Amino acid sequence: MWKCLASYIIQECNPNDKVVEVGVGRFFKVAEYLQEHSMIDLILTDIKPSHPHIIKDDITNPRLEIYKGARLIYSIRPPIELYMPLVKVADNVKAKLLIRPLATEHPPGNMKLINYKRSFFYEYQPTKGDI
Repeated sequence: MWKCLASYIIQECNPNDKVVEVGVGRFFKVAEYLQEHSMIDLILTDIKPSHPHIIKDDITNPRLEIYKGARLIYSIRPPIELYMPLVKVADNVKAKLLIRPLATEHPPGNMKLINYKRSFFYEYQPTKGDI
């Protein structure tokens, strides 16, 4: 399932595109796959970093310079209260957003359900216009 999400991210990006994972915690399967199978410039963030390579950031009060220039932002099983802050950041930096929710959670209505191989997640396309 996690390889499917990672392969979708690779499919949606070009080599050297900036991709940001929000709330990585201690779950590195998607990030490891991306690092092994792509040339994506991967940035990992969390409010309580569990590793020196993870940047400390609070998505409810984000440092936008971390996300600026990102082609794609994704988050795996974020708490539902973080969905709207994730959307706001994606809109602000004009990055596509992917959320892999818990099975029982449903994101806002402006997100599209993607069934890809053996995985599902929601995709949000930012509004177009000036940053």
